[in-house]
Amino acid sequence: MTAVPCSSPTLPSYRAYGPWLREKFAGKRVYKVIADAGFTCPNRDGSKGYGGCAYCNVESFTPALARKLPTIREQLEASMENARRRFGAERFIVYFQPNTNTYAPVERLRSLYDEALAVNPEQTVGLAVGTRPDCLDAAKIALLESYTDRYVVDLELGMESMHEDTLDRINRGCSHQVLVDVLNGLVGSPLQVCVHMIFGFPWETRDQMLAYADEINRFEAVDFVKFHHLHVVKGSILGAKYQKEPFPLFDLEGYADFLCDFLPRLRSDLVIQRLFGVADRELLIGPDWGLRKPEVQAFLEKVLRERGVVQGSAVRG
Repeated sequence: MTAVPCSSPTLPSYRAYGPWLREKFAGKRVYKVIADAGFTCPNRDGSKGYGGCAYCNVESFTPALARKLPTIREQLEASMENARRRFGAERFIVYFQPNTNTYAPVERLRSLYDEALAVNPEQTVGLAVGTRPDCLDAAKIALLESYTDRYVVDLELGMESMHEDTLDRINRGCSHQVLVDVLNGLVGSPLQVCVHMIFGFPWETRDQMLAYADEINRFEAVDFVKFHHLHVVKGSILGAKYQKEPFPLFDLEGYADFLCDFLPRLRSDLVIQRLFGVADRELLIGPDWGLRKPEVQAFLEKVLRERGVVQGSAVRG
């Protein structure tokens, strides 16, 4: 595979989500708005365990509007208005983000998705659903596919790590093989598939993290990826451990350097929805890079440009 350089000389050569959305929706400003439907996870409710993933405190990445407002309609109406006012948003993707958003019977899921998509049907162009691969089956995939004649449907799957030792340590309650089986089963699906991964677990080596690229590259069904550097947040298992005995976390320069190594190894056709993660500052223990989100984005892109990084340039085949 050959790399596809970004057409703009002011951007690093990686396939970013913003330009993809603008091309897909004829230049319209498209924003994701989050719906919190009150789901839980199988490693929280006792089905597979308790306490959730070791890095996770759901409140640390759930917007305040979603936490404060009780109904999906109220959440989405407020978020859409906020996006219009602040960013000039013209179209919306409804994003079921917090917890595991396929962890319910199919008819319950259908009711929730339909409720959300009915809030602003004239301006809603997509549905995004974040979930675990062990909370999908043929009926749930068929339900999501049933919306693809009207919407772009983004199925976001948490890989987090490809290494079974890490998945055990973080109380994931789901093996990597489950994700592999789901991705292989999605070949030819009309769903847009996004895989989420976390860089910086302190026991993983750089080579182990770089191997994520080779692993993702082999799945034909994957369209998008999301990167998240490890956050340590209050209320999480890792947060409690870190406060007793701190362990190394990425600083901003180190993370930028890692991305410079990682992106050339990643298939050039994959769209990168996010280069880094953001946590609620009130809950964040570390790493604190001392910059706002746009400043972090600008720094990372500057380093990538200066280093001449081209997504996929080291991929053979």
